[in-house]
Amino acid sequence: MTSRPASMILVAAALAGLLAGCAPTPEPTPTATSAFADEAEAFAAAEETYRAYVDALNRVDLSNPETFEDVYAWTTGEANAEAREMFSQMHADGWSVAGASEPTVVEPRLAGGAGMSSAEVAVCLDVSDVVLLDSAGDSMVSTDRPDVQKMLVTLESSSSTETGWIVSDFNGRDGEPQCD
Repeated sequence: MTSRPASMILVAAALAGLLAGCAPTPEPTPTATSAFADEAEAFAAAEETYRAYVDALNRVDLSNPETFEDVYAWTTGEANAEAREMFSQMHADGWSVAGASEPTVVEPRLAGGAGMSSAEVAVCLDVSDVVLLDSAGDSMVSTDRPDVQKMLVTLESSSSTETGWIVSDFNGRDGEPQCD
C-alpha cells in the first residue's frame, strides 16, 4: 500500500494496465437523493457505468486525443483530473497502448438506492492483454504488474450520463471479492 500520490499510478493501471496499489479509502457518506427505485437498480446502473468507462478506455488511441473524450465523459473529480493528466503526458511523450482491459468482477460495496448520491463497486480488472509502449517501443509495463487489478471504484450520481452515475475516484483495495 502506498500514499495518495500513488493513486495516479492506479489510474494509469486502470487506463493502461501499468501498476496497482494505493490505500483503500473510507466509504463515502450518503447525501442527496438519487433517481433509482432501489439499491439493486442503483447497483445495476453503477456496474453499467463502470463497464462503459472501461469500454471507453479500451478505445483510447494515445496518438489521437479525440479518443480521450469518451473517457472524460464517464469521469468527474479526481478520476477525471488524473485521466486528463495521464493521457496528456502519455500523448506528449509519444506512448502507445494496445490490448484491452476486461472487468472480471464488479460487486457492490455501497450502492446508492433511494436517498443516496454515491456508490462504490469492488472491481477486478484483467489487464493482462494491455501493453503500454514508450516512443522508442519499450514496454512501460512493470514486470511485477499483476494481471488482475483490485480496485474500489467510487461513483457519484450524475445527470450527464444515461446511467445516472459517473466515475469519481479509484483506489486500491483489500479483501473481498478476491480476484483470480
